[in-house]
Amino acid sequence: MADPRAFISFDFDNNEDDKILFAGQCSKKSPTPFSAQDWSSKTALPQRTWQQVIHEKIGRCHVMFVLVSPTAHRATGVAKEIQMAVEQDVPYYGVYVNGADSSTPLPAGLKRSRTVVWRWSNVAEAVDSMMSEGKNA
Repeated sequence: MADPRAFISFDFDNNEDDKILFAGQCSKKSPTPFSAQDWSSKTALPQRTWQQVIHEKIGRCHVMFVLVSPTAHRATGVAKEIQMAVEQDVPYYGVYVNGADSSTPLPAGLKRSRTVVWRWSNVAEAVDSMMSEGKNA
């Protein structure tokens, strides 16, 4: 697949700037092999609407990145998005942002072995790996 679509999961209350930087740099400066379309919600939505909209968006993507910040493990939306990816067989990786590292608590459902430091070579390797997993296999 020449241009897989990626969903970016992030702590809506605390990491919107990180999401904007990640998505923007993916589309302009990085050598990553995927389309960095921002499929996240732009505004807060009622819970029922949010779940339906985001579930559909994740299902239309080939991969998902979870931005792991010091607060992401407390973000219920991030945990729900990970569960939606699992339900739809969308492979996902975590990317450390905003000072997070290997000692930062992870959101529910994200494994440390599937979380990388934000370097474009790491992100590109994660995409390559995910493109042979889950619904992409």
